[in-house]
This record gives sequence, C-alpha cells and structure tokens, in this order.
Amino acid sequence: MVTKEQIDEFIRQAHRVGKERLQLCSSGNLSWRIEENIALVSGTGSWLPRLAEDNVAVCEISTGTKINGPKPSMESVFHLGVLRERKDMNVVLHFQSQFATIISCMAKKPASFNVVAEVPCYCGKEIPVIPYYRPGSKELADAVTNALKNHDTVLMSKHGQAVCGKDFDDAFQKAVFFELACEKIVRAGEGNYTTLTEDEIRDLEIYILGKIQ
Repeated sequence: MVTKEQIDEFIRQAHRVGKERLQLCSSGNLSWRIEENIALVSGTGSWLPRLAEDNVAVCEISTGTKINGPKPSMESVFHLGVLRERKDMNVVLHFQSQFATIISCMAKKPASFNVVAEVPCYCGKEIPVIPYYRPGSKELADAVTNALKNHDTVLMSKHGQAVCGKDFDDAFQKAVFFELACEKIVRAGEGNYTTLTEDEIRDLEIYILGKIQ
C-alpha cells in the first residue's frame, strides 16, 4: 500500500521544514495524500526536522483511522479534514515560524497581509484568522478545516499557522511567503507599512496569476 520511496520522500520533505526554519522541535506536523483515501501523517510528538520512518503514520482520510505506524499527530484531525474537503490539495503543513507566530499572539492583528505581491499570488489575498482553541481539540480541527475550505492559508490565534498545497513545493512556498510578509509587518511596526490596493491585486490577478495558471 505504501512504498519505501513514498516514506523516504515524506521524511525528506519533513526535514525541509527545519531547513526552511518553519518550526522548532515538535511544534508542527505534516500530511501528504498518497492515494485518494490514504495519507501519511507525522506521528504525535515527532520533530519534523529529524523525522524517521518509525514516526510516520498511515491513515485513512475518510474516517481518520490509523492503518499503520505510530499514533498520528494530535492535529491529524484537521489535516485529514482538509484533505477530505479539498480534493485539489494533497499536502497540509502546520508550522510555527517566528514572525507569523508573533502576529498570531498579537492583540491587534493586521487587517491585510498583502505587503508583498507573493501573498495574494500564492497564499491568498485574504488570510482567515481563527480564535484560539486548545491544540488537538475538535474545536480547532473544525475551525481550521472550515477556514481552509475556501482558503489556502490560515492563522491560528496564539498558536501558529497552516497551509495546504497541491504538492510539497506549493505548500512550502505558501508557508515561506507568509512568513516573509509577517516579518515585514513585525519589523516595520504598526502604521509603518503599506499593503497592496485592490487595484494592484487585481492587476496581479490579470497579468501574473493568469500566467501561472
């Protein structure tokens, strides 16, 4: 059902989370749809930057049932929920990069993250922000799943972020560009940065996104 090549690729991509500085220790998790109803999910408590084969769980997407391997991440409920809802997406990454996580803890969060063109082009011109829910809770799983039904990036208050992508490169690109935008916002400080206007975003949609698609 699951090949060694798939396990090796999943591990390689998990290690990439550390190289991209998207998380510390066990603060994130990763999933990958390898068949229509089968996904690999990082195991509970595992460290993605040094994930090993015995940290990889095999789960049924439709039911959330573990088929093989260790207990999946406690956030696997929203990973599999997103994969159920988004047939066009195959990878879900939950991460806690430095500047995006700072913003997740701010009392007054930005109304827009569109400080650079890469955000509306790749992450989405609207980034939903959900309230704080306990990690691993049903409430968090439902909120993230609902947010990612129509968006590709979500900010979880006082917690972290999640993105979904067609493949690993797509998911990582969204995560890295979102972190880039958040760094600019934090470093500039409130009132010292500007965001793209609706006309500028519309211009991107016509001349850049059209070419990408």
